[in-house]
This record gives sequence, structure tokens and C-alpha cells, in this order.
Amino acid sequence: MSEDAAPKPPEPPAPPSRDEAGGSVVAERKPAKVEPPGMYQVVMLNDDYTPMEFVVMVLQQYFKRDLETATQIMLKIHHEGRGVCGVYTKDVAATKVELVLAAARRGGHPLQCIMEAA
Repeated sequence: MSEDAAPKPPEPPAPPSRDEAGGSVVAERKPAKVEPPGMYQVVMLNDDYTPMEFVVMVLQQYFKRDLETATQIMLKIHHEGRGVCGVYTKDVAATKVELVLAAARRGGHPLQCIMEAA
């Protein structure tokens, strides 16, 4: 067997391609798919101590409900044990929950308000 028949080592990879001016070629990025933010519903829970008028006031003040709508939501909370006050993005919903809880504490009421994924 002659030395000419020895296997050749693999060739190194080709250098990155260059454009005409000698600069590097830039790969294009694929645009990221952005999904809309998750929505959360703010839910008020019924208790036997918070006055109905206070609940209506909170719905009007923090959720911008008119008197009729606020009264309907309050009655739903009273009869069914819970009622949805509004649907918002996560940060807005969390802020509204904190505002309601702070108002209830200031008024000396045990009103509970939570947020749930919509």
C-alpha cells in the first residue's frame, strides 16, 4: 500500500460569507409573537356586616359604575355570595383590589375583594 492512498483529514468549515464591501452578513431576526396580556376579573365577596350602601359607593368610586349598575352588582353579591366588579389587566386588577380593601379597612368593614383569571 502506498502513502498516496492514505485518507485525507476533513477540510475545515468555510469562513462566514462576506458581502461585496467586505463587511459581515447580518442574519435577520424573526419578529417575536406577542400575545395580549392576560385579563383578570375583580370579584367582591359577600359578608353579613358591610352595609349595602358602602358596596354601592365602592362600585361607583373605584369601578366607575352608575348607580343602577352598582346596585345590580351589589344585589348579585348579596344574593349569590360574589359578584364581578370588572375585568382588567393584571396590574390594574391588583390595584383595584388593594384600593377596595384599603377603603373597607378605613371604613371599618370586613369587605373582601379578590382577583381571578378571566
